[in-house]
Amino acid sequence: MLKLTQPQLAYLAGFIDGDGSIYVRLKPNSDYRYGFQIAPYIILFQSAKDEANFQKICNLLNCGYLRRRKDGILEYTIGRREQILELVAKVKPYLILKREQANLIERILKLKISVKNEADFSKLMELVNRFADLNYSKRRIKHKLTP
Repeated sequence: MLKLTQPQLAYLAGFIDGDGSIYVRLKPNSDYRYGFQIAPYIILFQSAKDEANFQKICNLLNCGYLRRRKDGILEYTIGRREQILELVAKVKPYLILKREQANLIERILKLKISVKNEADFSKLMELVNRFADLNYSKRRIKHKLTP
């Protein structure tokens, strides 16, 4: 999918470190077996004033979608498991500030496919909750399974 040069990968890693976010959310959802959906994301942010240049970065990745927020910020969101794993594997050697988040999202996405019971899912939730300690968030809620 991503055929990028080393300089491009290093640039993307710097962009993610500075104007990006790597995280996984637990979304309460009764349609899911254990009452939560696990939603992983890599998001890049940029002022809409520089949309033309930001579009060049989005075109390099070509695996997410672009959204214009009401506050004048553009968000490029990558939310598919395979695409996140591929991008993280390629940029991780160049990450400085968000390497721990990259390692954690890899671990979560790989563990998620092997969940067989409530105890496994509870362990997965604990890993997801670690993002609350790694990332700044005004509204981050730590979830747990209730008996």
